[in-house]
Amino acid sequence: MNNYTPKRVINGTFGEMWLDSEYCAEVTGLQAKISIEKQDVNQCGAFFKGSKVTGASGSGTIKANKVTSFFSKLVLDCIRTRKFPEYTIISNLADPDAYGAERVKLTGVTLDEATIADWEANKLGEQSIPFTFNNAEFLDFIDV
Repeated sequence: MNNYTPKRVINGTFGEMWLDSEYCAEVTGLQAKISIEKQDVNQCGAFFKGSKVTGASGSGTIKANKVTSFFSKLVLDCIRTRKFPEYTIISNLADPDAYGAERVKLTGVTLDEATIADWEANKLGEQSIPFTFNNAEFLDFIDV
C-alpha cells in the first residue's frame, strides 16, 4: 500500500479476547508470535552459514487488569490435578476507522504461568499471563 491516512492505523483499544467461549473483558492486551526454527547448514567453500527451516513455535502474552483470580486459578488447578488442558483463544481487533477487522484463532493454547499474588499500595492490579500455542489461523484479515 503506497498511501494511507493516519486514521486508518488500527487502534488496540478496540481489541477483544475469548478463552474458549469465555469472553475476557479484563484483557487489555494480547500478543501472539510465531517463531521460525532453523538449523545451521555448514557448506564447504561457503563463507556464510546456510540454514534450513525445521519447524515453528507459537508463544504469547495476555495482559489484563486484575479483576478476578480467573487466570491464576486455571494455572493452579492444572498444577494440582496434573492435567494441562489446551484452550482456544480468539482475538478480535475491530477499529471502526481501520480498513477492516482482524480476527485470529489460536489453538493448542497452554498457559505457562500465573502470578498468585502481586500487589502494592496505591497501584491498580495488572497481570501478564504467558502462553504457548501450536496453531494459528486468520478468521478475518485486513487487506486493501
